[in-house]
Amino acid sequence: MQIWPGQSYPLGATFNGSGTNFALYSEVAERVELCLFDDDGTESRIDIEEVDAFVWHVYLPSVQPGQRYGYRVHGPFDPSQGHRCDPSKLLLDPYAKAISGMASNHASLFSYDFEDHDQRNTEDSAEHTMHSVVVSPFFDWGNDHSPAHEYHDTVIYEAHVKGLTMLHPEIDESIRGTYVAMGHPAIIEHLTSLGVTAIELMPVHQFVQDGHLVERGLRNYWGYNTIGFFAPHNEYSYAGDRGQQVQEFKQMVKNLHEANIEVILDVVYNHTAEGNEMGPTLSFRGIDNASYYRLVDEDKAYYYDTTGTGNSLLMRTPHVLQLIMDSLRYWVQEMHVDGFRFDLASTLARELHEVDRLSAFFDIIQQDPVISQVKLIAEPWDLGEGGYQVGGFPPLWSEWNGRYRDTVRDFHRSQPGVLGDFSSRLAGSSDLYQHTGRTPIASINFVTAHDGFTMRDLVSYNERHNEANGEGGNDGESHNRSWNSGAEGMTTDQEIRDLRLRRAKNLMGTLLVSQGVPMILHGDEMGRTQGGNNNTYCQDNEISWVDWELDVDRQDMLRFTRAMIALRRAHPIFRRRRFLQGEVRDGSGSTLADVAWIGTDGTPMTEEDWHDPLNKCLTVFLNGLAIPEPTLRGERILDDSALILFNASGNPVEFVLPDATYGEEWTVEVGTGGVIDIGETVTAGTTLTRPGHSLLVLMRPAELPEDVVEPEEPKVDHRSRA
Repeated sequence: MQIWPGQSYPLGATFNGSGTNFALYSEVAERVELCLFDDDGTESRIDIEEVDAFVWHVYLPSVQPGQRYGYRVHGPFDPSQGHRCDPSKLLLDPYAKAISGMASNHASLFSYDFEDHDQRNTEDSAEHTMHSVVVSPFFDWGNDHSPAHEYHDTVIYEAHVKGLTMLHPEIDESIRGTYVAMGHPAIIEHLTSLGVTAIELMPVHQFVQDGHLVERGLRNYWGYNTIGFFAPHNEYSYAGDRGQQVQEFKQMVKNLHEANIEVILDVVYNHTAEGNEMGPTLSFRGIDNASYYRLVDEDKAYYYDTTGTGNSLLMRTPHVLQLIMDSLRYWVQEMHVDGFRFDLASTLARELHEVDRLSAFFDIIQQDPVISQVKLIAEPWDLGEGGYQVGGFPPLWSEWNGRYRDTVRDFHRSQPGVLGDFSSRLAGSSDLYQHTGRTPIASINFVTAHDGFTMRDLVSYNERHNEANGEGGNDGESHNRSWNSGAEGMTTDQEIRDLRLRRAKNLMGTLLVSQGVPMILHGDEMGRTQGGNNNTYCQDNEISWVDWELDVDRQDMLRFTRAMIALRRAHPIFRRRRFLQGEVRDGSGSTLADVAWIGTDGTPMTEEDWHDPLNKCLTVFLNGLAIPEPTLRGERILDDSALILFNASGNPVEFVLPDATYGEEWTVEVGTGGVIDIGETVTAGTTLTRPGHSLLVLMRPAELPEDVVEPEEPKVDHRSRA
């Protein structure tokens, strides 16, 4: 085999159409071996002689895509100083573009003896671990381009590659649960008919099946256990794991883009699957432990953990920052994804121990010409001190708004004293984001997500029912802000079933008329249940998978969700570019404020109304004339005005519509609880009796003053976007 010096950049295994360059960073290494594996498992080792700035590199003209490889790093094994080099452990390339196989829970993966932790275990791990794979970078993207939906027009759909596709009757069983299935016409048709603009995929970076779960007959379903930040997870591949997963992922993205749907990845850069000091040696730990991980200052044998997983990446070292930025750019430039949701993002912001808005991580994101231009979403908390940072991220970022989730849940389960906070969440949470110069798009609004109850379970269970997880039902969140509507779990009581459907619709409707960016959990649009399990991280089965066989109620929920998304898409007043002010907008041509909060008597809310803990009703007026922000072409947006009537109490309530100043006639657009027909017209001052736990949306056309000319609808030639 010919061995050439190669180059120190780029890191990883890079096939150039002829041969492959290998480059690995390790500051602590004294010797590095590149290990190549034949199909029968035969290992060939090559000493890497060239080192530049701690990057070990070699070029092999004969190595082609599909080649499995790994590294053995020789150096100090001194845990007290943070060093854990162990050449008996085959190591994954941190920059591997594909990974073959799955790590077992075999003793050889650990550098200590299970019976005596003080004793070294030097058993070779090659047969029991995962292998890096050389991939071909070539793919026919055609004229693929990002849909690049404006943020305020975005509706996000959080989905799991396997969970969404595993039971779909129109997808062949052989491809269910794969990237191929996610790009299948049946899935795309569902997404487009629903009206979502972006799909946010739960982790698809290569992750590890936890040994302790496998031993209990369970699996890591969610995937928040990353080991390869460049590699698509191989278990979601249909054709194989020697690079096929890369091609299939790219085709999935291409198919979704053709349907005008963006692809956002849920990424886990805060920790790796190697866990704490008792975890396996799979990659980073054996390459340069002290450079990659945060260690306890007093004793570097232990890991500083703010993630609850055993370790945290060391965000203040240049090579960790480079790894993350190289990974992000790879997924945007080579895999064509459109944005990222960062798991436990507060950990990424920790310079030493505190969460720092001006940390190096934010700095390099801000100045990067590629990453700064895609959608960036933070899960703004971790488990460390001061880790809850909702509203604390820089202006470039949007955030999962946990305050929105909690308040909307409380309001719709009739909790007292939440009306004021509810109005803030409905209006875009300016109290959280405006002080940093951000706009409503900073708030990713959600009522449910993968972590917790589904929307149907939120109205069907008071308590978590996680017995299937094997932890005595004690795992997961105990305070769910849920209400079972009168019975725990399944029931044949039609009155309770009707109430649950109405309440689920109220939650979905509220989400889709709120300012900010809505996120829907997959299956919520059609009443998916997890049987009360609010922590399905280990349930890779029918408990978590989306059931596509819909009864009458679930079909009704799907129709309602489609109607609400269509209403949001049709009316800019529900997706404003700027925060509502509660004031008359200059130049709007209207004498009314952009938003008005109205009591059940048809007059503006008083201080007494706001602070009455028993008040659980609200009418919201949104002024379609008071939208001062311009379109891309510079015109002022004009829209219909809206009245939204919320009754979160358990009793029928009489609502008096406001006087003719707000509008003489209103048309019923959508609602829950019956009583009034869609399309019916009602006049100012009318009294409407609204059932307990109901929602009603009324619209009226904009009434333009004589001196205001309505702009023509801009003509868009979609062909030019190619």
